[in-house]
Amino acid sequence: MKRKIIGIGLLCIGAATLFSACASNSQKKGRGFGESRVTGWELNNSSWGGFEARDYAGQPTPIGMAFVQGGRFTMGAVDDEMPTLENNSMRRTVSVSSFYMDETEIENQSYREYIYWLNRTYFTDYPEIIMAAKPDSNVWRSALAYNEPYVKYYFMANAYNHYPVVGVNWYQASDFCEWRTDRFNEGLLIKYGFLYPNVNQSGEDVFTTKSYVSGQYEGSKRNRKLDLEPNGSHERPVNYGDGLFQPDFRLPTEAEWEYAALGLIGNNPSPENKRRRGEEVITDRNTLPWGPKNTTRYGLHNQYQGEFEGNFMRGKGDYMGVAGGLNDNGDGPTLVNTFLRNPFGLYNMAGNVNEWVMDTYRPSSHEDVDDFRPFRGNVYKKDLYQEDWTPEEKDSIGHMPTAVLTDEEVRNNNHFKTRSGVLHSYRDGDSLSQAAYGYGSASLINDSTKVYKGGSWADRAYWLSPGTRRYMQGNLSSSTIGFRCVMDRFGSPTGDMQPGGNNFGRQKYHKR
Repeated sequence: MKRKIIGIGLLCIGAATLFSACASNSQKKGRGFGESRVTGWELNNSSWGGFEARDYAGQPTPIGMAFVQGGRFTMGAVDDEMPTLENNSMRRTVSVSSFYMDETEIENQSYREYIYWLNRTYFTDYPEIIMAAKPDSNVWRSALAYNEPYVKYYFMANAYNHYPVVGVNWYQASDFCEWRTDRFNEGLLIKYGFLYPNVNQSGEDVFTTKSYVSGQYEGSKRNRKLDLEPNGSHERPVNYGDGLFQPDFRLPTEAEWEYAALGLIGNNPSPENKRRRGEEVITDRNTLPWGPKNTTRYGLHNQYQGEFEGNFMRGKGDYMGVAGGLNDNGDGPTLVNTFLRNPFGLYNMAGNVNEWVMDTYRPSSHEDVDDFRPFRGNVYKKDLYQEDWTPEEKDSIGHMPTAVLTDEEVRNNNHFKTRSGVLHSYRDGDSLSQAAYGYGSASLINDSTKVYKGGSWADRAYWLSPGTRRYMQGNLSSSTIGFRCVMDRFGSPTGDMQPGGNNFGRQKYHKR
């Protein structure tokens, strides 16, 4: 009987060559879809032990996101910027891997969808979860300004559906990313026929990717994967090896955010495409995200000439220009998909609202950090297992428990090169940092201090430069700070334009 294989990346591998046509088990008369390159045993065949190996069809660009091809760049302040006393953004050359980034800031409607789901799922037993996730509308209040309409309507009124959500702190933004990951993967299982939609999730009976993979979420089963383990149950949940699940959504690192904002791919006069190789050259260094020019106005001689390219405050008290000639057509935040996109296709990487990034702030972050995928703020965690090495039971809200690695576990692993699993302060450039900072008592800098970047509707043009950086406590929020998500890129850094590495015409694999 012909077996239907459903899912992203679930390509069959023929026995003769890697790219042979897919065939059913019956058509192959019991043969598997390929052979092991180290043992010669047949793959994907229960008669030969049932080891499964699926070809990878590539990673689709998630809805609402743009592909950001990675590379090296000079991170930090540029010569055109006015020097500051903080001196906390020194230039250094780093490389970031390719990733996907939201084209726009997360908007009110999307965050309301998150609150709605939490309310439907947890309100009966855990109303405090919903309250902890809601944006703080009080961020609009100012003692000598009348902003009550924003307090009352900005988040909930549909007039502001597609305006950036604000009043969200760093921890709330991170929780949104986690929720989005699980809803996205659950949606894939529904779309590809493995689950029915389950609108009655509540308490611990909640889909998370990890609880589903570990067998602790059943949901409304529709179809199951055929389990090729000879002594198994003959069916199993979808797992990571099937190629359906996508990487986690998360906040961008500071390096990723700055790299994406600069959009230096637009300064490559001969970028790679499907017909030619690219040249390793960038013509100019950008000060602002809109290209190699130090101006906030559109410069081409057409109907848009002179228009502001971002939403910011031009001068004291000047948030939008004069009636009949508004300079940015926005008094406060405005639509997330307006103003000029940068070469990666990203809106409002300067202006509208600042954006949280994943990094913990230290003024010396430019010192002693890695030059490959730099990031400060690692907290190494582990999954928990029971005595029989089955995963620990999920908690009362459906999440699989984890724990931070102990100092002893870290010391026993030479790869970590540290003595702690919490690395906010690792090699922060100040051996007397505990005394100097006072970590929350004599200073605003502690392990909860997070970086935000980008400039906002209430900022001067100086802060629109991607190299500038500011910080705030992660549990605080503002009417000028929002966020957007990123997703890691699997496999080739060119976005499936070609396989990883340089191919000189040789076959990808040796023939059998």
